[in-house]
Amino acid sequence: MTDMPWLTDIGRILLSALLGGVIGWQREHRGREAGIRTYMAVALGACAFGLVSASIGDQGRTSAGIVTGVGFIGAGIILREKGRITGLTTAATLWACASVGLSIAYGVYHSAIVTAILLLAILELHRLPGWKRISHRSRQREDPAPTEEQPKSK
Repeated sequence: MTDMPWLTDIGRILLSALLGGVIGWQREHRGREAGIRTYMAVALGACAFGLVSASIGDQGRTSAGIVTGVGFIGAGIILREKGRITGLTTAATLWACASVGLSIAYGVYHSAIVTAILLLAILELHRLPGWKRISHRSRQREDPAPTEEQPKSK
């Protein structure tokens, strides 16, 4: 049997698309802006660029470019409306999803799988019982800070 490195590369691309799709499914299932296709594309793209960079021996600059590029995409997702910031979690998870694809490209499968599992867990943290006691943001929503029109009660 001959050595077929291209078959390994195809497997890596498929695995990155699968893991990105699982993360995207969670986001789409929860009604968020970016979903399955977006997360799959980010993970797959990072993996493909990583494979190309590995074949030419320039992983450092390509990896830095991916981190910067996905960060730039994420910056476009973050919005501020009526004093409220939206899209921050989506931007952060897209950025982290790129690391899943890049890890797979470089053959660091354990890192990619653990990162994907942790991303899914992080996205579900707010559903844990007692989360409102832990999260500062949850407490702020329940008990908003007094405005100038509402004096603090003593």
